[in-house]
Amino acid sequence: MPLPGLLTLLACALVAWYFTILAAARMPVGPGTMGLGLFGYLVGWELMMSAMMLPALAPLLGVYLRSLRSVPNGWIRTARTVALVAGYLAVWALFGILAYGAAALGGALAARAPAAAPWVGAVLLVAAGAYQLTPLKNLCLRHCRSPVTLLLHVSGYKGPLRDVRTGIYHGAYCTGCCWGLMLVLIVVGTMNLAWMAVIAAVVLLEKTWRHGVAFSRVVGVCLIAFALVVPFFPGLLPGLHLDPAMDPGMDPGMDM
Repeated sequence: MPLPGLLTLLACALVAWYFTILAAARMPVGPGTMGLGLFGYLVGWELMMSAMMLPALAPLLGVYLRSLRSVPNGWIRTARTVALVAGYLAVWALFGILAYGAAALGGALAARAPAAAPWVGAVLLVAAGAYQLTPLKNLCLRHCRSPVTLLLHVSGYKGPLRDVRTGIYHGAYCTGCCWGLMLVLIVVGTMNLAWMAVIAAVVLLEKTWRHGVAFSRVVGVCLIAFALVVPFFPGLLPGLHLDPAMDPGMDPGMDM
């Protein structure tokens, strides 16, 4: 990837991490939507996705920027690149609506059926881990690891929205690749910074490391092993575990 483009991408990711950390400092890690409505949750979700996913987008953007070298106007090249990233993040915003619903259900489960919640969490972790081993995961991951294949597919896109369509197309495959990992993030608490860093590292290694495909399978096995432990240690899943020390009547989050 051209150095200016790479630095810009990493700068955007760092800014997103900065604001994500600020938001996390205001919200305890716990079940539910942290007291946020849908809009506030989606703002936080997009910040997290920008922080976690933009570094893994570097290989695609690198190839895409090279494909735009024939465009003489630098501002047009920049606008087209921004349009691609916007389309990509729009897919994750749509996924964020599902994440909001899942987080709300997790909060209700933790409050109303605390004994069952860790077992439900274990099932979800097994599902996420098992997905890492499936042909569909492998298909989506291989797409994400091959930006040239992507460009060949989208080369026929025309019109002013062609770059947004490219971002949406890639974002759909990326969601297919990573939805299980995002489910894990919800189960362990959406604003859990430690798990965010771990999952961001997993995504980056899966998509850019030469052993990324094998690594994704190792991650799947680890998630299944983790699932066998959590029913006996509910505190390992703060996204489904209500801390007894927390006042049940207290709103665990703050509006954004």
